[in-house]
Amino acid sequence: MATITEVFEQMKDKFNSDAAAGLDLVFQFDIEDGDTYHLLIKDGGLEIIEGANDDPNVTLIMDTETMIGIMTGEVDGMQAFMMGKLRAEGDMMLATKLSELFPN
Repeated sequence: MATITEVFEQMKDKFNSDAAAGLDLVFQFDIEDGDTYHLLIKDGGLEIIEGANDDPNVTLIMDTETMIGIMTGEVDGMQAFMMGKLRAEGDMMLATKLSELFPN
């Protein structure tokens, strides 16, 4: 199984900069049994930073297993949300943009 660090490294490779054109967003990932990371997406660029952001647009809360499953495509994000394995705070509709920004 991949580690959270490896998953975030893979996100850099999957990043679709065209889908991020004109955006200025902060996605925060609060890994309950791990660390917190946030993604700064601005004008087609991506920066992944360990630690919390003071004002994220949306925070996604889940455990390591769920995060890895979603990012590898083994777990459907919407299904994880419906099962209570994924929670969102802030602008929940932005979470749906993640599949455009990081296609499998």
